[in-house]
Amino acid sequence: MTALLAACMAFQLNASMLSPALLTIEEELNTTSAAVALTQTAFFTAAALFSLFLPRLGDIIGRKKVLGGMLVVLTIGSVVAALAPSIEVLFLARLIQGVSGPTVALSMIMLRVEIREPKLYGTLMGVIAAVNGGIAGVDAIAGGYLAQNHGFASVFWTMAAVGVLAAALVIVVVPESSAAVKAKMDWVGVVPLVISVGTLLTAFNEAGKLADANWPLVIGLMVIAAIAFTVFWKVENRTEQPLIATRLLKQRSTWALLLTTVLTMTGVFAVMNGIIPALAQDGVVGFGMGAEDSAWWTITPYALAGLVIGPFAGRLAGSWGYAKVLRIGTIGSVIALALMLLIVGSDSQLGLLGVSVLIGITYAGIGNVMLSGLGVLLSPKENPGFLPGLNAGAFNLGAGLSFAVIYAAKTATTAADGSGTEGYYGGIIAGLVILVLALAASFLIPKPATPEAGASPEAAAETDRLANAEPAEPALR
Repeated sequence: MTALLAACMAFQLNASMLSPALLTIEEELNTTSAAVALTQTAFFTAAALFSLFLPRLGDIIGRKKVLGGMLVVLTIGSVVAALAPSIEVLFLARLIQGVSGPTVALSMIMLRVEIREPKLYGTLMGVIAAVNGGIAGVDAIAGGYLAQNHGFASVFWTMAAVGVLAAALVIVVVPESSAAVKAKMDWVGVVPLVISVGTLLTAFNEAGKLADANWPLVIGLMVIAAIAFTVFWKVENRTEQPLIATRLLKQRSTWALLLTTVLTMTGVFAVMNGIIPALAQDGVVGFGMGAEDSAWWTITPYALAGLVIGPFAGRLAGSWGYAKVLRIGTIGSVIALALMLLIVGSDSQLGLLGVSVLIGITYAGIGNVMLSGLGVLLSPKENPGFLPGLNAGAFNLGAGLSFAVIYAAKTATTAADGSGTEGYYGGIIAGLVILVLALAASFLIPKPATPEAGASPEAAAETDRLANAEPAEPALR
C-alpha cells in the first residue's frame, strides 16, 4: 500500500499541483496563458491515451514492470519540465509525464491481486481512489507556495523527487503479477483506438473555447474520430487476440459503467473546479475572495472530505455492493448541486464551505471511488486491464466534456452586460441535469460477481471463472 500510494501521489501531483503555478509559468517563460493552458491539455490528453493500452500491456508483460517504467518516464518528464527554457519544451515534457495516466488503474488491479477479502479490498481501494481525487488540497496549496517563492521549476523538481521515491518503492517492494491468460499485444488495434479517442478529446477541448472555437475543426476532428473507431472495430473483429474484444464492448457491464462515468464527470467536474471557485472569487455577485482564499473555502475542503470518506465508502461497498453505494453518492451529489443554487447570490461563506464539503463527500469520497472500483471488479479475468483502462479514459473524456458543456450553459444564460447571477445558475443547473442522467445510467450497471466477505480465495477464483464464462455477461449476485 505504501508503494502504490506513493505511485498514485506522484501521478496526482502532476495532475493538480501545477494549477496555481500557471501564471508563474506564463511570466517566467514570457508566453501567453493560452499556450500555458495547452501544456495542461497535453498532459491530460496523453494520460487518457496511454490509459487505453498500458493496463493491457501490464496484463501481458507484468504490471510491476509497466507501472515502474511509467514512474521512471514520469520522473524524466518532470526533470525536463524543470529545466524547460521555453513553452515548447514544457509542452513536450507534459506529454512525457502523461505516460503515467493509468497509474491509479494499474494500482487498483495490483491491489486486487493481493487482497481478495471484499471489505479489506474496498477499504484500501477507497484510500487509493481518494488520493487520486486530491491530496487533501495540500497539493494545490503547495504548488502555489513553491511557484510564488521559488519559481515554477521548483514544482517540477518536487514532482521529480516524489517520482524517484515512488519508482524505487514499486520496483523494490511490489510483487509482480500478470493476467492468467497470456496473449500478444495488439498494437494494430492500439493505433486506431488512440487516434479515435485523441481526436475526440481534442475536439472537446477546442469546443470548450465556445465563441473562440474553430468549429469546422471540431466537426472535422469528430469525423476523424468516428472513422478511426470504425477501423478499430473492424480490426478487433479480425484479430485473434484483440486489444479489446468487441463482444466485451457490447456487454452492459462495459458500456453502462463507461456511460455513467462520463456523465458523472461531466456533471460534477467543471462545476467543482470552475463554477464554484469562480463564484467564490467574483467580486460583483460572488464572495470576492482571492485565489488562495478561494482554494481554502472550496477545493481544499472538497479534497479533504473525499480523502477522509473514501476508505469508509470502500469498506461499505464490500458489504452493500458497489453499485448501490455509487447511487447513494450520486443522489448526494444531486442534492449538493441543488443546495448550491441556494448559495448563489447569497453572502453565506459557511454555506459555500458546506456545499464544497458535501460534494467532496458524495463525489470525491463516494462516486469517484465506486466508479474506479467497479472498473476493476467488472473487468473480465482474461483481460483485467481492459475496463480500468477504458474507465480511466472515460474520466478524462468526461472532464473535457464538462468544461465544454457546463461553460456553454453558463455563457448562454449570462446577461448581455456580463452582470447578474444567471450564468452561475445556468452552469449549475446544467450539471444538475447531467448528474440526474448519470444516476439513471447507474441503474444499468450490473453488480460485480464477487464473493461475500470471508469467502475463501478458491471461492473467489470460482466466482471469477463463472463471471467470465462465455458467452454470458458477468453474473449478478
